[in-house]
Amino acid sequence: MRKKHKFPPKWLVTSVWIIGFLLLWEFGAFLVENNPKIQNPEYILPHMWQIFASFFDTNLTTATQTPFQVVLEACGATLSRAGIGFLIGLSAGFILALLMNLSHIVEKVAFPYLMLIQVIPILGLAPIILALTGDIGISRMVIAAILTFYPVSANTLAGFKSVSTEQKQLMFNYAAKIPVTYWKLMFPTCIPYFFTGLKTAAPMAITASILVDTLQGDGGLGCALSQSLKHNTTIYVFWEIVIAAAAVGIFSFYLMGMIENMVSPLQRINRKLKRGDKG
Repeated sequence: MRKKHKFPPKWLVTSVWIIGFLLLWEFGAFLVENNPKIQNPEYILPHMWQIFASFFDTNLTTATQTPFQVVLEACGATLSRAGIGFLIGLSAGFILALLMNLSHIVEKVAFPYLMLIQVIPILGLAPIILALTGDIGISRMVIAAILTFYPVSANTLAGFKSVSTEQKQLMFNYAAKIPVTYWKLMFPTCIPYFFTGLKTAAPMAITASILVDTLQGDGGLGCALSQSLKHNTTIYVFWEIVIAAAAVGIFSFYLMGMIENMVSPLQRINRKLKRGDKG
């Protein structure tokens, strides 16, 4: 009998990747530090321990704030706007996907516009949204909502379309009304697709908010990042923002996965089956 190959646990694979990344980073930082042509190596590639040490630096980089306090305040401004835009985008995207599935006319009219929104560069869209709204904070929310809108809508529609004709026919044979069909069949089936859209959209909304911050100012991670690069604050604010943005983006992805595991019937069934196999 052929023996099954055991894959290493996820934590071990993740640990290897993290250690490998840190070693590569430190090797690059060592080369930069020992290059006589580079006068300020921390502006190019500082050591990782220097970046982490800056999180605990008590020296003021502005009149009243340490580097970490600057990043923390900016992070709150960016995430609040991105979060509101994300919630608006996912709600609108889900509703549009539902309407497109209920009506082929709505789908034919709306889907080309969805594709058009997706291909417009965010750098070109930001000034237009700002001119229309007249408010920097609202424009960032709108941009985050737009970037969330497409992946949620497209993936949710794909989830509705994945329901087979036989399944729909079975509900029809039992004389199930449309609301019951959607509640018992369509919604549970589309949940994995819906969360696939959320996993894509959440990091995108945060990244877009940071990018727009660099263009329009008025606080946020992008604005603090820009100020750091202009030497108005310490350069370690820049590196702290890079790490914070990466951490928040990764966390948002895994947060969507955790919520999916809690609310998805299919995920709960899979967990029960796995527990049964272990038992």
